Amino acid sequence: MEKLIQDYTAACPGTTIDYTTSGSGAGVKAFVGGTVDLAGSDSPLSRKERDGVIETEKAEKRCLGNPALNLPLALGPIAVAHNVDGVTNLNLTADLIARIFTGDITRWNDRAIAAANPGTALPDARIAVFYRADESGTTENFTKYLSAAADSTWNHDAAKKWPAAWGEGKEKTAGVADAVTGTPNSITYLEWGAALERGLRPARIDGVELSGESASRTLAAAEVEEDDDGLRLNIDYTPGDDAYPLIMATYEVVCSSGGPNPGLVRDLLGLFASPETQASLEELGYAPLPDSLREKVNRSISTIQ
Repeated sequence: MEKLIQDYTAACPGTTIDYTTSGSGAGVKAFVGGTVDLAGSDSPLSRKERDGVIETEKAEKRCLGNPALNLPLALGPIAVAHNVDGVTNLNLTADLIARIFTGDITRWNDRAIAAANPGTALPDARIAVFYRADESGTTENFTKYLSAAADSTWNHDAAKKWPAAWGEGKEKTAGVADAVTGTPNSITYLEWGAALERGLRPARIDGVELSGESASRTLAAAEVEEDDDGLRLNIDYTPGDDAYPLIMATYEVVCSSGGPNPGLVRDLLGLFASPETQASLEELGYAPLPDSLREKVNRSISTIQ
């Protein structure tokens, strides 16, 4: 978003765009509360009631009776980042990740981890687990993955708030990233871009290394649901074929109509969906949208009024 805003204001001098990094939960609350023009979220607005709230209904009221659009504009792979002494190439499975993040496995040299990493010298050290303490779209997508790919060992619903009674919570992406950076033999989940920025090592999942190409293979297999509230991606978390399975779409949430500054919002998101901006995403730790999806997103953006 910082790069997008820099590019837009360079092309349109005199324009001021303020963007606050507050986490998906806080961003959505600010949007439905009417204090921001758009919100970034790593999951679309929920149609289900949670804590007495249905996000799509609150957003429709905020948009003067018009639906809010959920627009996927970047693919953000989730890195399972670690700081394991002496280990640079760690391999995990969905089942191992679930068992580590629920406290069923507590030491790095556990036989189950060793079996997935033949020939790797794993330390006899306790695993320090860190999770997001704030409501987070990354948490929701991480728990969606575990619910789908490790359903025999992960017994929690997908949620923005961390559901398991294990580990130590840290605020926002920076909090978990700093915790793993400063704590030997630790592990967390966070956006790939944040892991790259801090030099954190992502684990391979089922032997597949995290890259823009391997993550895009999973996106290519996703189903796209298109309706009045934009586009939603239904991701297959067990895609196989050298695809990195742990991905999430980064959505921008805006009013389809009835919101403030529709022209500016439409132009800014149009730049985001342009081939040039999309081509620049991988260096920031994101993967571009496939052309077919990008064209659908552009059509939705053009309807904002």
